Formats: sequence, structure tokens, C-alpha cells
Amino acid sequence: KDWVWGEDQYETIEKHTQWGLDQVEKYVKFVKERTEIEQSYAKQLRSLTKKYIPKRGNKEEQECRFSHYQSFQDILTEMNDYAGQREVIAENMMLNICVEVTKYLQEIKQERKTYLAEGRKAQQILESSYKQLDSSKKRFEREWREAEKASQYAEKTDQDINATKADVERAKTLAHARLHVAEECKNDYAAQLQKYNREQNQFYFSDMPQIFNKLQEMDERRIRKLAEGYNTFAETEKRVMPIIGKCLDGIAKAAASTNERNDSLTLIEMHKSGFERPGDLEFEDYSQGINRASSDSSLGTPKCPHDRPMSRNRNKLWPFTKKSKLSPPFLPSQLPPPPLTPFSNPPAPSPANGPPSPKFSRDPLSYCLNEINKTVKPRISSFRSLKRTNLSSKPTITEDFAHLPPEQRRKKLQQKIDELNKELQKEVDQSEALSKMKDVYEKNPQMGDPSSLAPQIAQTAHNMDRLRGELQKYGSWLAEAGGSSEGTRYSVTFNNNNGSHEKYSPDGAHSDGSNPDQTSQAVYAEFDDDFDDEDPVPPIGKCTALYSFAGSSEGTISMTDGEIFSVVEEDKGDGWTRVRRANGDEGYIPTSYVKITLHRKKAAE
Repeated sequence: KDWVWGEDQYETIEKHTQWGLDQVEKYVKFVKERTEIEQSYAKQLRSLTKKYIPKRGNKEEQECRFSHYQSFQDILTEMNDYAGQREVIAENMMLNICVEVTKYLQEIKQERKTYLAEGRKAQQILESSYKQLDSSKKRFEREWREAEKASQYAEKTDQDINATKADVERAKTLAHARLHVAEECKNDYAAQLQKYNREQNQFYFSDMPQIFNKLQEMDERRIRKLAEGYNTFAETEKRVMPIIGKCLDGIAKAAASTNERNDSLTLIEMHKSGFERPGDLEFEDYSQGINRASSDSSLGTPKCPHDRPMSRNRNKLWPFTKKSKLSPPFLPSQLPPPPLTPFSNPPAPSPANGPPSPKFSRDPLSYCLNEINKTVKPRISSFRSLKRTNLSSKPTITEDFAHLPPEQRRKKLQQKIDELNKELQKEVDQSEALSKMKDVYEKNPQMGDPSSLAPQIAQTAHNMDRLRGELQKYGSWLAEAGGSSEGTRYSVTFNNNNGSHEKYSPDGAHSDGSNPDQTSQAVYAEFDDDFDDEDPVPPIGKCTALYSFAGSSEGTISMTDGEIFSVVEEDKGDGWTRVRRANGDEGYIPTSYVKITLHRKKAAE
């Protein structure tokens, strides 16, 4: 087998395999960080959905009836499932990649360590054999030199005429011994050389190739395992993509399930009041009442600023305006004289700021209203007045929900009856359970005393009687609400909101039989509504106060030196001018106390 992959590059192979293991560790670390990101993302998604999922309650139950609200709840559910799939991705990556690859990494580390140890051992054996060879070689070299010296000495001694025969024999014996030792060293060196060559061949052609092949196979398996990890990285997410796709399809389905028309109909159904719509407004001839009031000799009402309208632009009696402005407190002859010069201080007003307006023998305002009340046919209050009344005074909440509109009252009563039925069913179940337990105790006294259950049975029976009584009470109220509203309930649909215009009050009662006080209140409420909706009279100029004025009488307005007003109505010859402040307050002030500047158009007229 080709083992050139390693050859004799032992250190290179060792470094390369270590680098491969580092790559595996780096990939495992990368996947771990990816799983942490997925887990954090899933956690944030779950927190987000939990934040927007409302708590259970009556309000939430009502909101669930709207399709767009329910669709949003479905989207939150799908997003929660989507977060779960991200957690599945993180979990599978951790198990199938991080855990498995880390385990395999430990195995190949141990395997690599074993192979490298075998290689080092083979190297050590070869090095030891080489040392022995070198030692035997050096010994052979040394002994051979000694043998040559001994042989040369023996020859020299043999040729020396002065040497004795014993010296010659001794020199030859020594040379022969040295030669014998040299031959032994030569043989040992040859044996060591053969051994080393054999071990070297074993090392280079057998041991090391096998070790390098094992390391090569190990490294290839490492690369293959790493490639499997790469593929698992993609397959892990691919396996959950169908489920994620279903989550996204669920979100799209939730979007498609919204129905704006049904939501509108649901809102109408939830909040329809059951009130009958008011009939057409009838013409109210105020002039008849005013004429009779003016011609009544018993009034004896003198002419006064009450008799003229507030403005040419408003042809209605000014006592019925939004801000009731009574007549000026002074007649022209009674007005305090203006100062002689504009630089002098005005004279001190009288304690009452001038004589008061003349007293009538009867209140003309009350008389006019009574006359109008006699001639105007009673009618129901408009929705504006109902709304204003509801805002001004909060209704008292009663047990029978009579403070609610008919339709809302029926819904509340039905809801209360359903709750009582649930409570009653619980009590009935508990009563049956206690009865069965009592029978068991009576048949098996050793299990318990039947008399110990008597208080619980009595309490349960009491609760059942109480709940039945409440059910009967609320049932009668529901029947009353349903019966009283049958004739006045109108059908509310999205396209057609028309209902009958019979003369029913909003609570279902006929208005023809109402008492005069209620009729008067309704009429006055209509007067208020009519005049409340009118725009204020446009100013015709401006004026600047030259002096201070207390304005303590009814119908007047106080002012200070230098204050600026809008002129609403000119002086009609009685010495009073009607003005308005910036905040909307209106009243009369003495004409001689102010400097008036009319608009150009008015001045031209």
C-alpha cells in the first residue's frame, strides 16, 4: 500500500494531525455559539409572545369575538410554535453535532496518541540498534588496529638479531591473540550490521508505513466526520423547515381569516342598546306663547332691554341663549355720569353700581316658558341630551342592571343567570357526592361517621336554595326586560339601521302619558340643545376700557382700566354696549367707559 503520505515526515504528520483536531474543536465551538444564538432567539420570541398574550378575563372574552383580535392571538400562537422550532434546531445541533463530534474528537485524540507512541517506539528501537551497531563498529576498528600493531611488533621482533627466541614467541602469541579478538569484533560488527539493516528495513518498510497509514486513515475519518457535521448542520434546520412553513402558513391563514364586516356586526351586536329611535321633531311655535305673554294684562311688564333680540344675526329670544344674559342693570337716565375729562378718575359708583333693574310683578321668563309648555306638544329628548345627562350625572348601578340600556341589560342578566347556573351545578354535584359518601358511611361505619357530613349537607342545601332564589329573581328580571322591550326593540344591521319612529321613550315607555314636569324638562332640554349648537355672534369691533367698572349687577361684566373686549352689540341708545372677553364671557358695560373702534364695514354702514 502506498504510504508516501507520511514517508519519513514524522514531525510533519504529527503537526498536521494536531491541526486537524484543532479544526474539529473550532467547528464544535462554532456550533455551540450557533445553538446559543438560537436559544436566545427562541427565548426572546417566547417572551415577546407572552408579553402580548392577554390575561383571561371578561374583557378578553369580549375581544375574542372580533376576527382581527383572534387572528392576532393565532399569530402569537404560531410565533410561539416557531420559537419552539428554533429551540428544536438548537437542541438537535447540540446533540447531533456538538455532543457526537466532541465524543468522536476524544476518541481520535486517543487513537492519534497511540499511533504516535508506536511510531516513537519504533524510532527508539531503530536508534538503539544503530547505537549498538556503531559501538561494535568502533570496537572492531579499535581491536583491528591493535591486532595490526601486535602483528607488526611480532615481525619486527622476529627480524631483530638481538631478540631472544622467547621474545619472538611472546610477540607472536600476543599478535595472534590480538588478531583473534579483532576477528571476534569483526564478526560481532557484522552481526550487528545485519541486525540493524533488518530492523531498519522493518522500520521503514513495515512499522512506519503501517503507523502512517493508520494516521492517514484516522485523519481521513476525521475529515469525513467533519463533513457529516457540516451536513447535519444543514439537515437539522431542513427537518424543521416544514413545521416552520406550517407556522408561517398559519400566520397567513390568520391574516386571511379577518373579516371586517363581521367585526362591525359583532360590535353592533355587543353594544346595541335596544332604544327606540325618536320620532320626527315637531314645529314649536314660540311666537304664540310670547304673544300671549305680551298681551296678558296681568303681567304689567314695562319695556326694557329684555324686549329686543341680542343680535341681528340671531332671531331667537335671548333669555334662551347658551349663556343667559339678563338685561342691563341701568336705564340710560340711571347710568352714572361719565367723567368730565378722560384724564380724571371716574366717579365712585354707588354700592349697587347704579340702581337695579325694575322689578316685575311676575317673572316674564317663567311665564313665557309656562305658556310655551301649554302650546308645545311633549316629545322625547334627543340623543344629545341623553348623552349629556349621562355625562353630567353617573347612573346608580343597581342589582337588576336597570341603569343599562335594554339590550345591554338583557345581556348582563343572561350572563348573570349563566354564572348562577354554573354555581348551582357545582353545588348539585357536591350534594350528590356528599349523599353517596353518606351512604357509604352508613353501609361501612368503620370508614366514617355519617353524622359528620350533616353540616356540609345542610350548607350545600342552603347554598342551592339561595342560588335557586337568585335564579328565579334574575329570571323574572330577564322576563321583565324581554317583555318590556319587545315592542320597542329595533333591528340593527350593518346596511340598514332604520327603525320605527313610534313615540316611545328610550326606555320603552310611551311618552304621551308623561307628567307635565317631565315634559317641561324635556322641552327645556331641547331649548338648551337648540341654542347650544349655535355659533357665537361674530364681533363687530373692539373696545378698550378707559376706566374700571365693578359690574356687580346681573347682566353686566366687570372690567379694568386698559382691558380690551370684542364688541358684540352696539349701544342702542340706552348707554350700554354688549361685549365679549377672549375667554367667552359676555355682558354689558357702560358705553362712556370705553373707547370703541368698529370694523370698517360696520363703520361704513
